[in-house]
Amino acid sequence: MTEASPGLFLGQSLDGDAAAQTLLFRRANRHGVVAGATGTGKTVTLQIMAQGFSDAGVPVFCADVKGDLSGIAMAGSPNEKLLSRAGSMGLTLNPKAAPVVFWDLYGQKGHPIRTTVSEIGPVLLARMLNLNEVQEGVLSVVFHVADKEGLLLLDLDDLRSMLVHVGENAERIGREVGNVAPASIAAIQRSILQLEQQGGDAFFGEPALRLEDMMRTGLDGRGQVNVLDATRLMNSPRLYAAFLLWLLSELFEQLPEVGDPDKPRLIFFFDEAHLLFNDTPAALREKVEQVVRLIRSKGVGVYFVTQNPADIPDSVLAQLGNRIQHALRAYTPSEQKGLKAASESFRANPAFDTAEAIQGLGVGEALVSTLDDKGAPTVVSRTAIRPPDSRLGPATDAERAQIMGASPVRGLYDTVVDRESAEEILAARRGEADQAAADARLAEAKAKADAAAAKEAEKAAAAHAKEQARAQARYEREAARAPARRSTRETPVEAMTKSVLRTAGSTLTRELLRGVLGGLRRR
Repeated sequence: MTEASPGLFLGQSLDGDAAAQTLLFRRANRHGVVAGATGTGKTVTLQIMAQGFSDAGVPVFCADVKGDLSGIAMAGSPNEKLLSRAGSMGLTLNPKAAPVVFWDLYGQKGHPIRTTVSEIGPVLLARMLNLNEVQEGVLSVVFHVADKEGLLLLDLDDLRSMLVHVGENAERIGREVGNVAPASIAAIQRSILQLEQQGGDAFFGEPALRLEDMMRTGLDGRGQVNVLDATRLMNSPRLYAAFLLWLLSELFEQLPEVGDPDKPRLIFFFDEAHLLFNDTPAALREKVEQVVRLIRSKGVGVYFVTQNPADIPDSVLAQLGNRIQHALRAYTPSEQKGLKAASESFRANPAFDTAEAIQGLGVGEALVSTLDDKGAPTVVSRTAIRPPDSRLGPATDAERAQIMGASPVRGLYDTVVDRESAEEILAARRGEADQAAADARLAEAKAKADAAAAKEAEKAAAAHAKEQARAQARYEREAARAPARRSTRETPVEAMTKSVLRTAGSTLTRELLRGVLGGLRRR
């Protein structure tokens, strides 16, 4: 197809008329579904659709759950079989790579994707943590208190600190917003620990993803193809589904209304779509339905990729106008029920039985029905899907590293930024409270010591006064007894007087003796 083509060339009809099967760009935001059993060609169909939208200037987001979709970043090397298939469609293959940016929640096979706990909100976080209704209510209280007190929840450490804060103030908070049970807080903390053990803590933090970095168009006019490596993420299906739903809701919240543009602003492929709806609470399912219904007016087309259309609720399936159905196998009663539902979702073609055609499709073949210019579904057609221009098979680690090194977002998200948030603020508050408590204890101890010292001083003064009183009383008693019985013990004054008199007498005697014997002394 040429650049002026109004749509994306999917393949050629096998029904005899050899008509080209095209997905109109102006109807691409009416959403769609790509379904089929494992090994029937869903990933290749997703690959040619992603590259076709990119060539038309439409950015694309898709998840690579098996690792083989990464080949879209490398130019293809078509073999004789692919060249023959292209020739039968009148198509000339032009091997080329799509402008790919690799992403990875864990930052191992792509640029890390992060968001903050505050941004993801309590509903999706409860889904990630697999909380029950009561625990989800407590989590909503935690978010409410954080918003009220101006505390940013950036990562799981902030959330854990906030849970401790709410638990410590449960009585006060309970009077305002309802009872907060310690058991619920403990259960949430255990779920956070499990999420961390699965590596989910890497998803929370800053710098947070900016949508404009996923919606780039290059200087050559091609849209950026964002490939999320989900090979490891699929080990945590709830985290995977909640992440994609968060990204979809961010698009819905942030993008402006554009109505029905000539081509979408973004195409969003939701691979393994059944994970989104498995065990989903009714309230969350209603939100999904609302987002899918309304996001098309934002210029976003959502394409669910799954094994069986029955994996998608009827209320959502009814909104998917463009449908590509690869082969299904129906052996069990539930599979037969799914086959019937898939066949009945198409506009019937009188040339064949749809249910039988679905079971008879080969690899690389599909039933295709897209929306026409008037928005009505076309009659279903058996279609040979076209070969891709990019590589069939995964990119090597070296090729991936080279692409990441030349990425337009290189360096923007690779380093974690840890700014002040709830954990630091609450720790500072706790430190101030601990210091105040220590100061209060010190002041109390000093006051007690001072009081004890004053009491001891008062006691000592009282004892001294009592001793003085006893001495005075003793003296008065002795003084009262003195006239009646004179003491034979001389007083100090008497002793001193006797000493003076003896000294004077001795001197006088010496003077007299000198006079008598000093007859020889001259005067």
